[in-house]
This record gives sequence, C-alpha cells and structure tokens, in this order.
Amino acid sequence: MYSNRTKDNKIETGIMSKSLSPKPNKYNSVSTDIVNKLKDIVGSKYIIFNDVEKLEPFSHDETPDKKYAHMPEVVVRPSATEEIAKIVKLANKYLIPITPRGAGSGLSGGAVPIYGGIVISIDRMNKVIEFDKCNMMITVEPGVIANDINEYLEGSGLFYAGYPMSYETCYIGGNVAENAGGGNAVKYGVTSRYVLGLEVVTPKGEIVEYGGKLVKDVSGYSMVQLMVGSEGTLGIFTKIILKLIPAVKHKINILCLFDTVDNAIETVNSISSLTGVVPSAIEFMDKQSIQASCEYLNETIPYEKAGAMLIVTVDGKTETEVDSDYTAICEMFEKHESVIEIYIADNPITSERIWKVRRNIAEAFNLISQRQSNEDIVVPPASIAVMIKKLTSLSDKYKLKIPCFGHAGDGNIHARIMSPKEWSDDKWNDVIPKILEELYELTSKLGGKISGEHGIGHKRKKDLKKVTSKEYLNIIRSIKIALDPNYILNPGKIFDI
Repeated sequence: MYSNRTKDNKIETGIMSKSLSPKPNKYNSVSTDIVNKLKDIVGSKYIIFNDVEKLEPFSHDETPDKKYAHMPEVVVRPSATEEIAKIVKLANKYLIPITPRGAGSGLSGGAVPIYGGIVISIDRMNKVIEFDKCNMMITVEPGVIANDINEYLEGSGLFYAGYPMSYETCYIGGNVAENAGGGNAVKYGVTSRYVLGLEVVTPKGEIVEYGGKLVKDVSGYSMVQLMVGSEGTLGIFTKIILKLIPAVKHKINILCLFDTVDNAIETVNSISSLTGVVPSAIEFMDKQSIQASCEYLNETIPYEKAGAMLIVTVDGKTETEVDSDYTAICEMFEKHESVIEIYIADNPITSERIWKVRRNIAEAFNLISQRQSNEDIVVPPASIAVMIKKLTSLSDKYKLKIPCFGHAGDGNIHARIMSPKEWSDDKWNDVIPKILEELYELTSKLGGKISGEHGIGHKRKKDLKKVTSKEYLNIIRSIKIALDPNYILNPGKIFDI
C-alpha cells in the first residue's frame, strides 16, 4: 500500500509496485475522484482499481526479466472509440500518463506502465467490423486475436498474411503497434505491408482517420506508415483496415537437420539463389534451442547429432507448383554433406508437430533459467553467419549460454542470454550490461539494428543511440512532442524526452 497525495493534499489509498519508477513531477496520480470519472465513461464493471491481484497481470508483458515490470494505478477496459477519446482527454486535463495495452504478449516492456497512471486495455474491442470481399479487405477492432482473422476468413478464398509467432494469443492492435514480423516475413513481409487504414485516438483525445480502403494514396504524409510500429506512443488504434490476399491452397514444411550452425546458416543464403524458390518461411534453431524445446514437448525428433535445424515452408496455389518448389530445395539440401536428415511435413498434423518445436523455444528456456535477456537483433541476411560466430565468441568469453534461433530468411536473430544457475543476481546484473554493450556494437558494425520485430519499448531505449544517429533521434522526438505535447501517451518508451 502507499499514500497518494492529491492536489488538495488529501491522502488517498492506492497500490504500487516497489519497482515502480518515481513519477516525474509533471504527472499527477490517480485519485478516487479520477476513478469515479473513469467509471462514468466505461462503467464500474470495467474498472480495476485498488486490487493488487487483479492489477498485477497488467504490470508486465512477456519480457523475461521482472525488473521491467511496473504496477498501474488503474486499468480501464473501454468498448468504443468515443470512450477511449474521453479517457485520453481526461488524462490530458489532469496530466496522468496513459499506457495502451493489447494482449501483453510483447517482449520489450512496451505495454508496461512505467509511470503508473492509467492502463487502457482494448480487450473488449474485439469485433470484426466489416469483411469487404470485393475490395479484398477486412476492418477489425484492435482487440481481435491475430489468428482469429484467418479463422473468420476460412472458406472465403482470402487470407491475412501477417503471421507473428504468438498469433494464437496476440491482438492485431499490438501487431500493428509493433509492426510485427514473424515466420512468414520472407515471402509475405511484415505487418506494415497489409495496413491500409487506421482510426486513431490521438494523444490529445481527438479521433482521426488515416488512410482507408485505398491501394494507392499519396494525399499528404503517409500517416498510416508512421503509426505502424510507433509502439503506442503516437496514438491508440481503434479501427484497422487490413489488405487480404488470395489464400494459398497447398503448403509443405521441410525440417532439415545440419551438423553445424555455420553450415545451416550458409545454406540459408543459397536457398533462393540456387533454386529460384522464395519460401514463405526459413526458421533457424541452434542445438541448445532444439534440445530445450524437444525436451519441453517430449518430442522424439532425433536431434542428438544435429548442431542446427532449419524449417523451410513453401506454399502456392497448386499442388504441382508446391511439389516442384520443395523438391528443388530438398535436392539442394541432399547435395550438402553437412545435412544429417530431411523430414517432409505435407499435412496439418505433421506440420504442426514441426512448428511446435519452433514456437515453444521461449517457453522451454523460461523453465531452464529465471535470469535471461531476450535479444531481437537484425542484420542483413547475408551477415547472419558472421553474427552467429560473434555470439558464440561472446558465449565463450563470458562463460554462459547464448542459444540462438529466429527468422534466418530475413536476418532476424533471437539470442537468449542465459545466466548460469550458480550466478547470483549481483553477478548477473554486473555482467549482462557488458555483454549487451558488445552485442549491440557488433550488430551496428554489421549494419544491423537492436530490434527486428519486438520493439524498443523501455527495455532497449537506452541502447537505441548505439545504432541510430543523434539527428534521427531528434527527428522522432520532435514528432512525439508535436503530437503529444503533454507527453502522456506511453511515456518513457523508445526514447526519453
């Protein structure tokens, strides 16, 4: 419990995590009077206040390190754009920070209320507003689960190609806020390719529409593309128009075991150049990742002799096309002496078995180590092999494990830096900044960036300057100040002002 002093110096009761950052002087705390005003907007049933147990789930996302968690003062669950606009205007009037939140499946602390204040959860805004088959577009609210979009489209002949790895739990609003990537980015690209229009509540509480049902639009600045990937710092999405494409009817997954990481990664760069095939996915896992996930799932894939594994997915309109593509890739693999085994999954059951190994790596590592840093570096695809070797050198230098996995086809590497069990918290906290310093420096030298899809949030904001210029940071700060002069919308994310 804590004592919360209001403007008139009365003391009110609230809750606060011990790890909550001190609120800057400009911000006010959430008083009972503010809570009552919020209840007037959304109804008492959709307010969480003064209840530690119910507020706690909103204090963190899926970032492994608990030091990034901070308790909100109140959670509000609106059901309409107009309600969100009223909440934002209220927050501006009383200078209370707001944090928009989707499913909380992020990995950068982007939806964590580091200054307390109001969390706006969009879980109730979960409707498909319109399916426009003629224009091949679908309009949804931000709380729709990503996977539910394609379930809704089943049988229509169309699909939404965005595919983040947590597609069964993440909300489309969060995907747009982070410009989520995922397994299909090699062929289909990331979320931004499919967002045509947005309805947004601005940081001042105005309701504005950007873009629309338009394939081409150069009427002014490209505000849609500015909003996509802005991590909830420039507006709260309330309506999203997505482009759809013709559904693929046939798909085959290839699982290939390699003797070493180097051989697996070097093969990735040859898949399209030698075969002429553009796979929809090329996923990579090193030996530690394979072992952890297979043991977690009780999977019997004979990985013991493998140093690395690739999952390659090919899809297309006809069975003949897909058969030709996967045959070309398998023939290329078979010519490599480094290949131990090739498995073909040509039906939903076997395909799910293969992809489960990839999707459960993070869960498996969470059971192995309580202290870890989940990194999301991205480099030019041809530089992946060099980056993996550098990570191995860091692992040897600091005498800890850094298993790697990720999206080999687009240069996005997920490196899990894991503390040995015998290390103390003090040792871990002393060593991890040194490792990250070297890791980000290496990434920058290779022309890479510190996040490919998870975002900067508040986990990586102090390191953004390592891979960007002062001029760039000044420009994006200027945009933030122009749109959010009171600095109340998701403050403390990406950069500080």
